[in-house]
Amino acid sequence: MMKLMRAPNVLIGQHWINVLSTAGVACQLHNRYLNGALGEIPAEQCAPELWLVDERDEALARRLIEAASSGPATGAPSWRCGHCGETLEAQFTVCWQCGTARNPLDG
Repeated sequence: MMKLMRAPNVLIGQHWINVLSTAGVACQLHNRYLNGALGEIPAEQCAPELWLVDERDEALARRLIEAASSGPATGAPSWRCGHCGETLEAQFTVCWQCGTARNPLDG
């Protein structure tokens, strides 16, 4: 196991975990319940942390999180669902028609 990074909050940390899991990167979110201990425990020890099961996934995980954090570029092309063929706008990550997640590596 390898600590990848701290998340600014649990919501964003869970979003990053979802992005990585969708891409097949095994990971865990630690410290998700320590927010209530702020004050008793130093703030830097309470932050949610993303941990990779396999440290060989580090470079891929960092690229995926960067892409998820910046969102699609202005004017990014639509994408086609590989399962049902529905065309969706770039900002959507799941097909509204069939619920299939977009492959983050497809751009």
